[in-house]
Amino acid sequence: MGVSEEQIGPPGSPALASCLVPVFRGGDGEPRVVLVRRAPHGVHGGQLAFPGGRWEPDDEDLFQTARREAWEEVGLPSESVSLLAVLPPVTTLVSGYRVHPFLARIVPPPAWRPDPAEVSEVIEVRLTDLSDPSARGEEWFAWPEWPEARRFAFIRIGPHKLWGATFRILEPLLPRLLSMEWEV
Repeated sequence: MGVSEEQIGPPGSPALASCLVPVFRGGDGEPRVVLVRRAPHGVHGGQLAFPGGRWEPDDEDLFQTARREAWEEVGLPSESVSLLAVLPPVTTLVSGYRVHPFLARIVPPPAWRPDPAEVSEVIEVRLTDLSDPSARGEEWFAWPEWPEARRFAFIRIGPHKLWGATFRILEPLLPRLLSMEWEV
């Protein structure tokens, strides 16, 4: 695959990152997605996200970046990851990362090993729970660098809200996953 000059962009371009959108069938046969809650520090502290992070020059390509980050963050071995689709990139609104998501079927490890420096918890969510209308809402959000507050859609997962880039990756993907476009 490699990382192209176009993906890296000229100086001043958004930072290049990727994430894994890990899906699997739970013991009950229900398809699930794996999310992480970021550690409390940093601009994305406490937020729900997919395992992922910044591209490093030693990474062979962006899919390797996503697999490396999933190993570092939650202990998911690369050999447990099968690529299903390369998804359209999204840009984070606050930190300015250009995130390249990769949908992958995984074999989850016997126990997740979250790195406490990066991840507060690992959350396995049934896809049907994510599509529940009662879990959805909208909220105004302000950031000091923005001229005015913006309204964002979210999905409530327990006490947390999934929003932002993670929501923008998942929202168009959810109906396709529920229709079994890919074998999970």
